[in-house]
Amino acid sequence: MSPYAGYSWPRREAANGQTMLEIVKSGGWVMLPIIICSIMAAAIILERLWTLQQRRVLPLHLTRSVWEWVSKDELNREHIKSLNDSSPLGQILAAGLMNRHRNREIMKESIEDTGRHVVHDLQRYLTPLGTIAAISPLLGLLGTVIGMVKVFAAITIQGVGNPAVLAGGISEALITTAAGLTVAIPALVGYRYLRGRVEGLVVKMEKEAITLVEALHRKRYLDGLGQSNESE
Repeated sequence: MSPYAGYSWPRREAANGQTMLEIVKSGGWVMLPIIICSIMAAAIILERLWTLQQRRVLPLHLTRSVWEWVSKDELNREHIKSLNDSSPLGQILAAGLMNRHRNREIMKESIEDTGRHVVHDLQRYLTPLGTIAAISPLLGLLGTVIGMVKVFAAITIQGVGNPAVLAGGISEALITTAAGLTVAIPALVGYRYLRGRVEGLVVKMEKEAITLVEALHRKRYLDGLGQSNESE
């Protein structure tokens, strides 16, 4: 028989939950903005990871479908509207197709102008995420300073003979520093990763747009040659 038979083990879930609550309380009021920053950072990272999926930004075979419409002379306003509403890449391609009968420079300008708006949308919320990554350690440092001020105030009043009085300020200083770094590190990693993902998607969209412009220009040139041969 086990020597621990009949022993009632403590409930770890309740103990851990209570300990975490006590830790947050001992960190002082600075823990509140740090917790708010952590919630905002998690929400932004999850939302951007969902929005910046490649299949949502650059749908597979979208450019091929557009080229089939153009080559078969089936492109119309409904197709362009549905293309514009489909994805960020669709918005850029639709801008070029709206000016497909104009010269090449105007097509490129319209694509570049739309591309700037698309990139701005892809980078949405990244600036606040970078701000959170920057200010979270500063909030932790503020908590550290406040905690140390309390420690020195307690030493001034009661001396160093009562460690219980000093423990509160020291624990507040250490907890807020740890909490600030705990929020800042994942936020900074998420910010860097999402910025890199946006840059990669932008490069791919530029490549698709340039391919379409060149193909339209070549088709228009060949169509012009065909019409001139027929007239002769």
